[in-house]
Amino acid sequence: MRLGFIVERLLQLIPVLIGISLVVFLMMALTPGDPVEIMLGDQLATAEQKESLRRDMGLDLPVAERFARFVKNALGGDFGRSFFHRRPVAEVIAERLPATIELTIVAMLIALAVAIPLGVLAAVRRGSLIDKAATVISLVGVSMPGFWLGIMLILLFAVHLGWMPVSGRIDYAFEVPRITGMILFDSLVQGRYAAFLNALHHILMPAVTLGLAMAALLMRVTRTSMIEVLQQDYIVFAEAKGLSRARVLVRHALKNALIPTVTVAALETGYLLGGNTIVEMVFGWPGLARVIVEGIYSRDYPLVQAGVLVIAVIYVTVNFAADVLYTLLNPRVKL
Repeated sequence: MRLGFIVERLLQLIPVLIGISLVVFLMMALTPGDPVEIMLGDQLATAEQKESLRRDMGLDLPVAERFARFVKNALGGDFGRSFFHRRPVAEVIAERLPATIELTIVAMLIALAVAIPLGVLAAVRRGSLIDKAATVISLVGVSMPGFWLGIMLILLFAVHLGWMPVSGRIDYAFEVPRITGMILFDSLVQGRYAAFLNALHHILMPAVTLGLAMAALLMRVTRTSMIEVLQQDYIVFAEAKGLSRARVLVRHALKNALIPTVTVAALETGYLLGGNTIVEMVFGWPGLARVIVEGIYSRDYPLVQAGVLVIAVIYVTVNFAADVLYTLLNPRVKL
């Protein structure tokens, strides 16, 4: 991989992040509601006390100066203090981000485990009953809203059957020392297998809710790409040489067919990080998306700005990793 490509992508990251920060900052600044009034609630406070609090929070400064100060501090890793949580924003994000990343990873694994085998099978058995059934399943998966599916899963598996917990990441009876903040990983590497199974029990429903819609999309992409690859001359030549059908599919066809799937999966991963807000709210999942929504309600400007910025950085990083993966799947692709 060329060093120039890495430098170019890093330079492209700067205006993107500044633009995202500016848009979020302006949207929050234009949103009706005074953070001071929301914080105080029904408490009796004089106009002088409110003005003093507004100065302490930096809300008395012009919008342009506030944005310039945010960017300057963010470059140094200081995102300010949360208006609502009354502590550094970096601490709040560090507590909540691992839960969102963990949920995204599990949802992605479920989606890939369902999409790739179904997509390959539908392509190989094109026009068969299996292909038609996979098409129907994909259409249903794409059509179901996440909040509706989540509520249905809760009603069925938590309320009626009692098999699954309604919310949370792990039962209070289990205590897992923090390493990364991702409970599944932390419990597994520390040999706390009972805690691992309990955490897996909690994450399964929200991960399935997120993963099914993605699986439907990835399955269609994999099927279409696989059908196209199977018609290429090198596949016909490989079969003519007497290679087994399984080897042709796995070693030659699937490797090239997965390139579009990787592209879509990278984009969908970014969506999962920032777009799983409804699922986190439905299942009471204590992730970053949920705390950003709470920050919008409470007009917690520093928290919302920093949270969206972190998601944007992860999104760009995931897409960069997808570009790197292209070279592994197809050496002819040069970066």
